[in-house]
Amino acid sequence: MRECFEVRALDGASRVGELSVPRAGLTIETPALMPVINPNIDTVAPARLAEHFGAEILITNAYIVHGDEDLRERALAEGLHELLDFPGAIMTDSGAFQLAEYGEIDVDTEEILAFQREIGSDVGTPVDLPTPPDAPRERAEADLEETLDRLSLAEGMDTGDMLVTAPIQGSTYPDLRERAARAAYDTDLDVFPVGAVVPLLEDYRFADIVDVVAAAKRGLGEDAPVHLFGAGHPMVFALAAAAGCDLFDSAAYALYAREDRYMTVRGTEHLDELHSLPCPCAICSEHDPDSLRDLGAHAREQALAEHNLHVSYAELRRIRQAIRRGNLFELVEARARGHPALLAGYRALLEHGEWLEATDPVVKDTFAYCSSESADRPEVARYHERLGRIDVEDGVDSLLVSAVDVDLDQDERWDCRPPFGPVPPALSRVYPLTATLPERGDRRARERAAEGVTRLAETHPDIAVKLAHEGWDDAALAPLPDGLRTVDLAESDGV
Repeated sequence: MRECFEVRALDGASRVGELSVPRAGLTIETPALMPVINPNIDTVAPARLAEHFGAEILITNAYIVHGDEDLRERALAEGLHELLDFPGAIMTDSGAFQLAEYGEIDVDTEEILAFQREIGSDVGTPVDLPTPPDAPRERAEADLEETLDRLSLAEGMDTGDMLVTAPIQGSTYPDLRERAARAAYDTDLDVFPVGAVVPLLEDYRFADIVDVVAAAKRGLGEDAPVHLFGAGHPMVFALAAAAGCDLFDSAAYALYAREDRYMTVRGTEHLDELHSLPCPCAICSEHDPDSLRDLGAHAREQALAEHNLHVSYAELRRIRQAIRRGNLFELVEARARGHPALLAGYRALLEHGEWLEATDPVVKDTFAYCSSESADRPEVARYHERLGRIDVEDGVDSLLVSAVDVDLDQDERWDCRPPFGPVPPALSRVYPLTATLPERGDRRARERAAEGVTRLAETHPDIAVKLAHEGWDDAALAPLPDGLRTVDLAESDGV
């Protein structure tokens, strides 16, 4: 059991947690954002991140500090916190990003981890071997073995009270990611970054990211804090949190600002194309697009970076609140409607329904059916599975399951409530059957309801089950077994 991380609230695979960072003497609420700080470029000062944005943790690159003589000497003499002037926790990367970009670096795991400990890093990182997406399997396997060797080396080092990460590689092969995660979790290391996903993020391959994260999560215990490396845009935070990620790092807030790009939770706008600023943050309240464009280059970059941070931190606060209330799925559905790639990612997440259901609370805030994807949420799957446990009263030979308020000649009548299906009267006000449903349903909800009716009929073969509906088409009724009677009240006028 890892002592550095404790889960406080769950919603599907998402969680609000507490990450204890002993070297910093802090406990950080997750999901959390770690702004990336380049020690050579001061877009937003680390002290301002803490004072103005409430940043509790940031990430910087120990390899850059190590490779710059002046920075290295200052960090060794003063300590990393004094060098950056940041009172919170500091995570350091090892140079693996540079390794992925340029093919080689001039430090190894032992040297860079020892350096990170010496300069006062709170969370250090070994030199893993990043494997890009879609790499040949032979390369992915070889790189993974080398990364696992380096994790073993890191595990054997004396790092004091510095937390140490165990990066999870494996390219876009789910079985390799799961294997890597199991091996990493078996070490004594502390934080588990899912690495080499930046190319997927840049190409908006969010469905592939979900599959990679889900595979890694299957190999990890629930007490393992997961860091999604390079996930810095707020549009992806809700989806990534729903997949079980706890930490995000963002260089995007500064990189986008340098290019006059303005973040929103739906995507990115270029400042030249904005006619108004659709955000209530301090920057957008003090400026309009023209006044921002009129600022000098450095002042404009800093203002846009601060806006981007405001949007990012606000989204994470929104996510934590949604997890605690149990309605993160509704937020993910709203975000998924902002971009087709996010919708693909959400659909990919729902394909992992059995895994999501395993940690989804049995009772949460009111289920809100917001789209056809809502029909495939874990709450619906759980209810269908439990339909097999629901008893029908003794002596009942025929059961009407009706989607409309009508009485036909049957021994007993249950409601049919898409997407759940049959609802016995005793459970009609029990979660999740208290769901807020649209007045006009969709085909997918009806299909899922028909699957629920099928489940009920299969577990009570001695009872004649009949479904009454109003205008459901053949596709919605297709899941029903042969021989189950139906009546379309739109055609029969209730007769």
